[in-house]
Amino acid sequence: MKIKSSLLALTVALTSTAATAEELAVVGSWSGLPLHKQYEKPFWDEKMPAASDGGITANLTTHDQMGINGGDVFRMLGQGVFDVGMTVADYAVSDTPALEGLDVPLIAIDAASAKVMVDSARPLIDDIYKDVFNAKVLGVAPYPPQVVFCNAEIASLSDLEGKKIRASGRMTGKLLEALGAEAVSISFGEVPGALQKGVVDCAVTGAGSGYSAGWWEVSTHLMPIPLGGWDPVVTAINLDKWDSLSAEDQALIEATVKSDLEKPAWETAQNALATDVACLTGNGDCPSDKRNMTLVEPSEADFSTAREILVSKVLPDWSERSGGSWGKRWNETVGKATNVEIPLN
Repeated sequence: MKIKSSLLALTVALTSTAATAEELAVVGSWSGLPLHKQYEKPFWDEKMPAASDGGITANLTTHDQMGINGGDVFRMLGQGVFDVGMTVADYAVSDTPALEGLDVPLIAIDAASAKVMVDSARPLIDDIYKDVFNAKVLGVAPYPPQVVFCNAEIASLSDLEGKKIRASGRMTGKLLEALGAEAVSISFGEVPGALQKGVVDCAVTGAGSGYSAGWWEVSTHLMPIPLGGWDPVVTAINLDKWDSLSAEDQALIEATVKSDLEKPAWETAQNALATDVACLTGNGDCPSDKRNMTLVEPSEADFSTAREILVSKVLPDWSERSGGSWGKRWNETVGKATNVEIPLN
């Protein structure tokens, strides 16, 4: 009788544990890039299960492994196709131009100021993901600053005039057009072929992303000016799934994303840029194979020109396209934190 009672108690305990265990279907960002390999994958495969004593696990893949477009990730997340989605916010701006306000070019020239910009934008981003994508934002991690790769000789920002350039986001495209370039929309994976065939003269992406994807094989010049901002990657969970979790699980997931995914990604972002530039150009210390792209250092005049165009043309255009009170809200949050103000009518 005692043995039967013990077995019954063990069965009840195991059944209870199984009932409270959560396996989340998670779709990460680009599988071949450092953010996924160094931070997203270890987080979902190891750190989240460890933090929850195995109570929260993940079935992890990425949007490129699934064969879906990056712009569809948050749309599908809202529909409940999977539980957690992680991808570049700029991929989803076709659903709402207001989302462009998360990552404005040229405001943040280092990781610390980029973190300030993203943190100040969180109230806006939280509302957008709830209202547009039926999702709860768990965290925002950076790619390194989005810099300019050219398969053409350039010596300054003015040399981009007249060139066809792949933009990393819509606001970057507007900035490039204001500089006299032709902004071209091409997916990340199609860029090497486009550079090689002359479909575009230049392209904007993170230095590390360009290195990992072999852009140095089809481009000659690198200008490390953050014309594409920092391309933040948002981690969000389907709101219905989120509401189904216990308060304890919700608190644990949010805290662990912040400490074990967001925090380390931001801490290494600045040094990663310097290392990536060194690897691409051969100038400086590089833990991998050095390449020999020509480094084009932007001048103070380059920064001044681009910044003036951003504030006088690009941001007012964004505010008008977004409609409503988004420009005012941006001024009161991001603008206040970064000392940039959109001129509003």
